[in-house]
Amino acid sequence: MLERRLYFHIDWALLLAILALCGLGVAMIYSTTGDPTRGVSRLHITQSYAIVLGLVAMIVTLTIDYRRFTDKSHFIYLGLLALLVYVMFFGTVQMGARRWITVGGLNLQPSEFAKIGVALVLAKFFGENRGTAAWSDLAIGGVLTLIPLTLIAKEPDLGTAVTLLPVFAAVAFLAGMRMRVFAFLALCVLLTAPIAWKFALKDYQKSRISTFLDPSQDAKGAGYQQIQARITVGSGGLTGKGFRHGTQGQLRFLPVAHNDFIFSVLAEEQGFAGVLVALGLYLFVILRALEAARLSKDRLGSYLVLGVLASFTFQVVYNITMSAGLAPVKGLTLPLMSYGGSSMVATLAGFGLVLNVRMRRFTN
Repeated sequence: MLERRLYFHIDWALLLAILALCGLGVAMIYSTTGDPTRGVSRLHITQSYAIVLGLVAMIVTLTIDYRRFTDKSHFIYLGLLALLVYVMFFGTVQMGARRWITVGGLNLQPSEFAKIGVALVLAKFFGENRGTAAWSDLAIGGVLTLIPLTLIAKEPDLGTAVTLLPVFAAVAFLAGMRMRVFAFLALCVLLTAPIAWKFALKDYQKSRISTFLDPSQDAKGAGYQQIQARITVGSGGLTGKGFRHGTQGQLRFLPVAHNDFIFSVLAEEQGFAGVLVALGLYLFVILRALEAARLSKDRLGSYLVLGVLASFTFQVVYNITMSAGLAPVKGLTLPLMSYGGSSMVATLAGFGLVLNVRMRRFTN
């Protein structure tokens, strides 16, 4: 159980910023899923339930000492791998992808929780090693990351799979991986890119990349989302069109606006001012989490916080640049704001670990 004195060391400012982003997301989901002919949908209510479940998960990951989680990280990791394998054969298919497990009417997406599992197992692995990480350590850490990455990519869900790479990079860098190693790995990626283009990427993935470079070549097909996202963001101006008064989101010109492109809806309805508020909140959350890593009492806590934060930051940056038409369209949601129960629960559980590390810097 959590000692009463530790409550005074919880980072309440970070928690409030996280809740503010969740509330902003619910408001935008409510706005963009309204149907004038059928009334407002219940997606915002479903998202609210997910936030409540996420807060319960956060309480669990906050209350139990993070070192107990890392001690059992290999069991958590193996359990997540088992779920990912199960999804490959028995998962629920939606929109051409097999990513979900249906449990009591709820759709659980194990790939969202893989980010926490990888962060925990890498924190334990590198935290137990003393001194600078050797090549063998990096290789083992890479394998631990690539196994779930490959399983997730097979669903297919390349967007979520890629979010595991920043987890490994952040933890490995903190463990002592030198910049020349990063440069070598980047060179390997560049050299294998033509092979991946030829044999690994599916046709729709190639189409997304090519239409990102020139959306007009398929303006009514693969380039449609890219074009509409740019129009939506640009139409907001300085102060926006007002809550539930955006045209792109309200009239369904922008597909899945409540999910992948929730930031575009925010930009249209609340304008540049609303964008600054959201970006300010995200920046505050990231900086406070970085401070938690700096204040950690041990390397294990620092590795864990950086692993959780790396995936979160990558997803935030990519989604925002994608919403502005500056990156290829991928199925990457905006954490804490986009519609999605599994993403919300996993993200809040991850930040429970961040709060846990910061809070327990005063314990033995």
